[in-house]
Amino acid sequence: MPSPADTLIVERHGDRDAMVDVLAEKIAAQLRAGIAARRAASFAVSGGSTPAPLYTRLSAMDVEWDKVTVVLVDERWVDRGEAGSNADFVAGSLLQNAAAAARFVELKTADATPKAGLAELETRLAGVPQPFDAIVLGMGGDGHTASWFPHAEGLAGALDPDAGTLAAVRAHPSDVTGPFLDRMTLTKPALDGAGLNVLMLTGQGKLETLEVALEDGLVEDMPVRALLRQPAPNFEIHWAG
Repeated sequence: MPSPADTLIVERHGDRDAMVDVLAEKIAAQLRAGIAARRAASFAVSGGSTPAPLYTRLSAMDVEWDKVTVVLVDERWVDRGEAGSNADFVAGSLLQNAAAAARFVELKTADATPKAGLAELETRLAGVPQPFDAIVLGMGGDGHTASWFPHAEGLAGALDPDAGTLAAVRAHPSDVTGPFLDRMTLTKPALDGAGLNVLMLTGQGKLETLEVALEDGLVEDMPVRALLRQPAPNFEIHWAG
């Protein structure tokens, strides 16, 4: 009997612009549907260079952005204005043009560590419409997604089916993490049930990483496997060269 991962389809696009065109329309439609259904929508977004053109495109689209709450999928434990801030990245790419009217929920407090700030951030997210209407995820060359890093401290809690919305994570040093080891991240249960959950990939290297992740192996070695082996109903993988 095939596993859920065997049924996954990778949507391959002719180029990155074509992928952005498709995903912008899909996400905008999902946000509009959320607004129509409950007068509010929520959009969880990741950092990284891959989604930047998508966010720029979305920022000018016809969505009632004043009814949308934007939430970070994960954040390095740094303040705004410091290197590595996903909040700064999202503010500069998505929260402009029409989308400047959206409410933005950041995942950083004044506390010294993510663990210390966890309770405050859980309260902060309690008022956000959930499940999320749309989510954009990426994947690193080490097989991480969100801030679910291989064998990270807190990884088990982030993937626990009974987890809350957020988990504090401390990654092991690597070329992928750089100096940013302490993170706050959405959990696997928080991602499940979204109206649309997109794993957005570019480049041959990421395609090869995905192919390895789809093979047998420990989830702890490549945590993106948690998504691939137990995909949510509206989980999609999109790739462009």
